[in-house]
Amino acid sequence: MTRPGTMNTMSSQMQDCVEACMSCHSMCEETMSSCMQMGGQAQMQIMRALLDCSETTRMCADMMMRRSPMSTEMCAMCAKACDMCAEACMAMPDDPQMMRCAESCRRCAEMCRTMAGATM
Repeated sequence: MTRPGTMNTMSSQMQDCVEACMSCHSMCEETMSSCMQMGGQAQMQIMRALLDCSETTRMCADMMMRRSPMSTEMCAMCAKACDMCAEACMAMPDDPQMMRCAESCRRCAEMCRTMAGATM
């Protein structure tokens, strides 16, 4: 429901993308915590991807919410970070947390690509 006089209300597509970004951000944060408990060199590579994805998704959601003129480009970058993170998480297919994170990243990447206008 829009309030009278409210201009530039967020489209439902943009709202869905913001929600996907915030969900992905939370999932990456939870997965980083899980990774830290495991330790090991392999997890360091995954943690870099998780950190990049976590920060990028948060920033992307913020930029869309404030209707930044750079949000389209940010959505494209966010999709790339999410794709890279999903790929990194797939290196541990037996870990349920990693698989949940990969799925969240894939969903966010798809929505961000749509918002960036590069449907794939």
